[in-house]
Amino acid sequence: MNRSISPDDLKQLLYLRKNILVLDVRRKSDYQTDSQKITGAAWLDPDKLTLWSTALPLDRDIIIYCVRGGSVSNLVVDQLQAKGVKARFVEGGFEAWKSSGGEVAAK
Repeated sequence: MNRSISPDDLKQLLYLRKNILVLDVRRKSDYQTDSQKITGAAWLDPDKLTLWSTALPLDRDIIIYCVRGGSVSNLVVDQLQAKGVKARFVEGGFEAWKSSGGEVAAK
């Protein structure tokens, strides 16, 4: 499975209403200072990954994003894929999502 997905490919999956779960894993301080998120995304604290990672479904594609698709996303994807979760991260993170015209919602 690929480790990442482009913002345009994610838009297509959301448009087609594919059975995916979008998770916002921005660090708590980054999440709290931004008033927006990807529409339908749920925030989960990446510092508490061990607490919530075992509750994720193994039969769904999970898309995660952080601010820029860097170290946080890579760390979370590594750990989720090691547990058998079908996880990918958004290339360029939330910033790339917004720059590509992706739909956002108020938190």
